[in-house]
Amino acid sequence: MLEEILYPPINRYNQFFLKVSDIHTINIEEYGNPDGSPVIFLHGGPGGGIEPIYAQYFNPEKWRIIIFDQRGCGKSTPHAELEENTTWDLVSDIEKIREELSIDTWVVFGGSWGSTLSLSYSITHPSRCKGLILRGIFLLRKKEIDWFYQEGASYIYPDAWEKYLEPIPVQEQNDLVAAYYKRLTSDNENIRVKAAKAWSIWEASTSKLYTSNKSLHHFGDPKIAEAFARIECHYFTNKGFFKSDSWLLENVNKVHHIPTVIVQGRYDVVCPMVSAWELYQCFPKANFHIIQDSGHSMTEPGIAECLVKYTDKFSSL
Repeated sequence: MLEEILYPPINRYNQFFLKVSDIHTINIEEYGNPDGSPVIFLHGGPGGGIEPIYAQYFNPEKWRIIIFDQRGCGKSTPHAELEENTTWDLVSDIEKIREELSIDTWVVFGGSWGSTLSLSYSITHPSRCKGLILRGIFLLRKKEIDWFYQEGASYIYPDAWEKYLEPIPVQEQNDLVAAYYKRLTSDNENIRVKAAKAWSIWEASTSKLYTSNKSLHHFGDPKIAEAFARIECHYFTNKGFFKSDSWLLENVNKVHHIPTVIVQGRYDVVCPMVSAWELYQCFPKANFHIIQDSGHSMTEPGIAECLVKYTDKFSSL
């Protein structure tokens, strides 16, 4: 079903590494048409890394597709590094990529944490964005973190939640993010990996209406899990490095002039629809689509179909 919705797999035509700080070097890949309309794809997590399938959401004849591994994940180095790894470092990296590729303006595409980063970037650099395609809205507020990592999603997935709790002693379960952060930053590799796998598999268990064994296997890989869990927990512990809990909603007026679509799965347990709804209330000019038969993942057919519809539409911006 998904194969019928997406464009066929394509090979990248360019890959390079860009040194963005004294510590970090990031991996950047380009797909599609070098003379096409540029789009930057911002992956989730933070710490999720990129996959070739991300390029398949765009018509390769019309788009110049830029995807990159954010600091500390995927092929970017050093792996799972938390120093100099903040929202604003990533916003700066996106600008460095744009300048390195001599791009004036581009469309910004991001889901989950990618929607957080897309909004952060576009609010900071609105003149560089000619369109926003946002999916599975995550505004990184306390209530969203609490819902997924402390209490809420646990009521819907009690079986998976039991496994998420396993690495944490009962006496520390009143603040699970803090308890996980302590273990994910431990000097003991076994403690780090055990916590990272439990954290990552919890998210993989809840991201689709129908749990995917392939996704569970992917997020259970120790290297992938360590970057994903460490970097996510680092950002959440630091409240996204935002000045206030609702910073994105308070500043979204700066992008009201940019053509925008919000695509949200009705049954998204990872990033519940209330965040997309509250964003839409502050941004009524945006196109807002509720996908009735979907959860969180961009690979669910209803979500994928809507995203491809809008990448086709936005290719002429």
